Amino acid sequence: METPLPVTDQMGKDDDSGNDWEMPTESVHAGEMHDASGAHIDPIHMTSTYIFEDSGAIKSWGSGESGAHVYSRVGNPNREALARKLSALEGFGMASPVYAEIFSSGMGAVSSALLGLAGSGDHIIAQSVLYGTTNHLVNEVLPKYGITTSRVPLLQGDLLVEELAANPNTKVVYIETPANPTMSVIDIASTTEIAHSHGASVVVDNTFATPVLQRPLSLGADVVVHSTTKFINGHGTVIGGALISRDPDFIENGGGALVRYIGAVPSAMDCWLTSIGLKTLPLRMREHCANARALADFLDGSEMVERTYWPGLESHPQHEIASKQMDDFGAMISIDMGDFETASRLMDGLSMCSLAVSLGNVDTLVQHPASMTHRLMSEEDRLAVGITDGMVRISVGIESAKDIIADFDRAISFAGGS
Repeated sequence: METPLPVTDQMGKDDDSGNDWEMPTESVHAGEMHDASGAHIDPIHMTSTYIFEDSGAIKSWGSGESGAHVYSRVGNPNREALARKLSALEGFGMASPVYAEIFSSGMGAVSSALLGLAGSGDHIIAQSVLYGTTNHLVNEVLPKYGITTSRVPLLQGDLLVEELAANPNTKVVYIETPANPTMSVIDIASTTEIAHSHGASVVVDNTFATPVLQRPLSLGADVVVHSTTKFINGHGTVIGGALISRDPDFIENGGGALVRYIGAVPSAMDCWLTSIGLKTLPLRMREHCANARALADFLDGSEMVERTYWPGLESHPQHEIASKQMDDFGAMISIDMGDFETASRLMDGLSMCSLAVSLGNVDTLVQHPASMTHRLMSEEDRLAVGITDGMVRISVGIESAKDIIADFDRAISFAGGS
């Protein structure tokens, strides 16, 4: 497989064309194939292997003279089209080119990013709270392969400097912001500056924010990962992931290459569905954020809700950081109902909103981290990072804000016994 094209070439733009598209336009047009068939919507390439015309074509491919497709584990037109589209969005506004690889899940991308940067004898530093499966990977899986790990609360600057000094073999500082499920926010630019000064790379999970709201590469990060299952697809129809970087060698021969070697390969259909969903991402995120603001204000004003965690609230401890590095504050809210029983009654009182893991769908999803996404953590570890038994996480959909609030209003009344 040849070195991926930079985003400016991938979008089919001529540098002298004068095109200067806004992000909604990029979401629709970047990466589209518009192949010789004349189809307006990209066709789905449902094939495992590809035909060479003759032995000369094989020789040309083997020498690197042509970029022919060979086998869909290595490359597929739908996978590459999605990579081009995501490159365009994560690289939006940047002068330097951006590259991407698509995975069959977000964890495929997270694992490949870390294993592409760190090996036996190396160290990884992460923040205290992470998505449950990422937390398990860092705590339980990577140490089996000789990769040590440690945590720094909020990757706070002075503490991070101390941890980097204590672990000079650190290869990666891993960021998830906003964090799942506490909604804590990490200063990407500041963390990156510190990490780079100690020779470490920075990986950022940008799933909650999406490139519409936050672009870590423009803030100095080295690698961005996504669960495209979530807002990128937006409709709950696929499982997928993405790894994005300004370094073409990392995508071709480093973390990105692991998609082929560990087999975390997405199907053509899943890539196609994700690309279709991605076209409306800016439009959807606008509605998600507006609804989240309305719901967060309502929940924050309820006497039954002990605390509301949303970066857009001025009471959020990292509100200023979020205001600096995000274009809006996202669709994810967590609330603390005080105890498990009250949280359970709240969830049982919902009728329109669905109880389910995952997030980023067009409809509102609600889950209980302590018994669902973070159930494998010990109670002591959960409480230490702020995941209480009363915490409920909300992925705010694009339904009418009035209807979402009404559903929560009824559920809060039910939880309170009225």
